Amino acid sequence: MISGGRSLTFTNYGKQWKAHRKIAQSSLRAFSSANSQTKKAFEQHITAEAMELVQVFLRHSTDGRYFDPAHEFTVAAANIMCALCFGKRYGHDDLEFRNLLKRLNKFGETVGAGSLVDVMPWLQSFPNPVRSVYENFKNLNEEFFAFVKDKVAQHRESFSPDVTRDMSDAIINVIEHGRDSGLTKDFVEATVTDLIGAGQDTISTVMQWIVLLLVKYPDIQVKMQQLIDKVVGPDRLPSIEDRSNLAYVDAFIYETMRFTSFVPVTIPHSTTSDVTIEGLNIPKDTVVFINQWSVNHDPLKWKDPHIFDPTRFLDENGALDKDTINSVMIFSTGKRRCIGNQIAKVEVFLFTAVLLHQCSYESDPSEPLTLDCSYGLTLKPLRFCVSAKLRGKLLGLVSPA
Repeated sequence: MISGGRSLTFTNYGKQWKAHRKIAQSSLRAFSSANSQTKKAFEQHITAEAMELVQVFLRHSTDGRYFDPAHEFTVAAANIMCALCFGKRYGHDDLEFRNLLKRLNKFGETVGAGSLVDVMPWLQSFPNPVRSVYENFKNLNEEFFAFVKDKVAQHRESFSPDVTRDMSDAIINVIEHGRDSGLTKDFVEATVTDLIGAGQDTISTVMQWIVLLLVKYPDIQVKMQQLIDKVVGPDRLPSIEDRSNLAYVDAFIYETMRFTSFVPVTIPHSTTSDVTIEGLNIPKDTVVFINQWSVNHDPLKWKDPHIFDPTRFLDENGALDKDTINSVMIFSTGKRRCIGNQIAKVEVFLFTAVLLHQCSYESDPSEPLTLDCSYGLTLKPLRFCVSAKLRGKLLGLVSPA
């Protein structure tokens, strides 16, 4: 159903799936790590979007106002994915872009119901809310896939094998012009759809949690700002090169992922054969998903798991403890692990560092802060309002070359 039945995320394991994943992974790596020029351009896209957020936040905060940041993070995350996949960034008021955002938001809300039907297929037989939401889920997939197909079609018309403008070009080149990819051309649209769908929702959700936790724990916010001021200074924006000297910022991000476990369970898959694990017989085609919330709140692994404490990820020298950060599960594990996890971490780090460098944030004192959430594909915080205050001088936008 999703991506015309060619989704990397939702397709069964097999030779074709392995070929598809390899191509998607190599294309993604080429843009984010393997090539220094494209890596720098990607970083500049993120920094420019973060500075756009800063300006929007400051406008919303004039005259002592407080605002809900959720929509702005949705716009920013989707813009990063569109820049990555289509080489185009949209204005916040662009009609086509706003329609895309509506589809993406509804997709996240309804995919949770789709997962319920996967686990309990008999729910489709009942005239209940889950069944109607499941039908909406199918319609939204078709609309979103049509949007991506249109963009990829435009790329095919102007495609040149000598110039790779974005991820769409990279994937077209490998699948349609490479040697024996083993995939038909409709896998291009499917791969792009997967990238946007997965990247947009996770990034916008974790950034909502990050800002909520910044205002929930203002002492932690101040501690990170003091570190950023010491490492970066007032005259430039944080970059990915600063990351090794900003371990406490990364520790805060890892603790946000662990503490909120905003992807509480993974997308359901199934066993490909009869297996026995520790004496338990599991037949072929059994629905399997990982309870990431449980992994991240296991008291045998985590001391006081229900307490928010970024320092749990630092060693005695204040550096990141690799064993501890690798114990956080938010991107699934094994062969089904999210291929965009490294890109996601770069995005979240830069967004967080730039937002903290430029502004301080406080919650609306007239509204009590809660860590309660709504359930969909991801756990999103309930509506909350904040105000942003410029810390020093507003630095200029960085436009990708």
